[in-house]
Amino acid sequence: MKIRRLLATAVVAAVTAPAALAPVAPASAATGPAVPRPQVPPLGRSSGAPYAADDAARPSLMELEKAAAAARQAYDAAVTAEAAAVRALADELSDTAPLAVAAAGAVRDAEAAAAARQAAADRLADAEAALKDLPEGATEAEKARAEQDVADALAAAEDAAEAQETAGTRAKEATRARDDARAAASARVHRAGEDKAKALAAREAADKALADAREEAERGACVPEDRLTVEVTGLPATITAGTTVDFTVRVGNGTDRTLDEVWPYVKVEGPDDLLDVLWSTAGSPAWQDADADHYAGAVEKLAAGAHAEVKVRLRVAASAPAGDGVATVAADYLNDDESCGGTPEFHEYGFGVVTAAPLPGPPAARPASPAPQTHGAAATRPLTTPAAGSLADTGSSSAVPQVAGAAATAVALGAGLILAVRRRRPGTEA
Repeated sequence: MKIRRLLATAVVAAVTAPAALAPVAPASAATGPAVPRPQVPPLGRSSGAPYAADDAARPSLMELEKAAAAARQAYDAAVTAEAAAVRALADELSDTAPLAVAAAGAVRDAEAAAAARQAAADRLADAEAALKDLPEGATEAEKARAEQDVADALAAAEDAAEAQETAGTRAKEATRARDDARAAASARVHRAGEDKAKALAAREAADKALADAREEAERGACVPEDRLTVEVTGLPATITAGTTVDFTVRVGNGTDRTLDEVWPYVKVEGPDDLLDVLWSTAGSPAWQDADADHYAGAVEKLAAGAHAEVKVRLRVAASAPAGDGVATVAADYLNDDESCGGTPEFHEYGFGVVTAAPLPGPPAARPASPAPQTHGAAATRPLTTPAAGSLADTGSSSAVPQVAGAAATAVALGAGLILAVRRRRPGTEA
């Protein structure tokens, strides 16, 4: 199977060049020591770019989908805004627009005031002419009446002139307000057009980035997802040979979308590998053997914010010698849209195997194990790093030698290469 061939390649790389494995990250009380994935590039990538370093800074396919959706929404909104701006301009240019109606009315009032002023001026001129044309024999009453007509006409002319000035000012203000509104509406159309052009460019760029990412995903490039979490609880610090223990592997989806298929990875190694690992889930309650790639079943449609638990049963053969063991856990996912990824790190939980009868020899034959570390319901002894003492330092003849341990770790870590080659679905060939 292709995955196993890749795993074998990882083992060879680990044995011949152990330094290629990145240093072990510090342990946390909740999850145990974190072991970075080996720097074996996914398919189609340059061997000079480590998996995590190359992909961790990249936006995920889910993030690109969100960005593309947001860009499309922004473009649609820009198109809508431009159409609204065009309609608003058409409304402002209409003779029925409120400001246009007000301006037209003000102009008519100004024209009427001008006509009234002219009429008043004509009456004044007529009154003044009549006064001037009085005959020499006109009576005092006739003179007084003519003078009064001139005075009345003059007052009316002055009032008409003031009314015309006021109406003219109002007409100018109303006309300016109408023209300003039309200019503003026109400017909004222009800005809306520019915004639409920018939104279109952003949408095209986001769509291209998404298309490129999907194409890359189809070629097998997956991304680390630190919001996919995995944790072991209930694994005891020591297990007696010939007994069976159960513990739990909890997988959590901290992303904001459903992960269509999630595969918990569980690999348990111990002295001489005299171990039998079975798993069970709520969906598959019968105990089953982990597959050849150490995947403990599959979780379908793990919703955002949800978690799933895998029950693991570990049987230690009665013939197993005393020594150290380690449970390595991780999780990978593959979505229906071909996006895929997995936990950026593998987590290792150490435990000790003891025999039912005391070992021959003085008690000091084996060095003391580190203080147990609590993980959930039971204490689990974390795997030590080479700097603090390795599995080979236990003194047990059955302990895994350091180089072979590195190779075994590479096998475990290499399982993460499923992110590159895609895990085969049920009923398909690898």
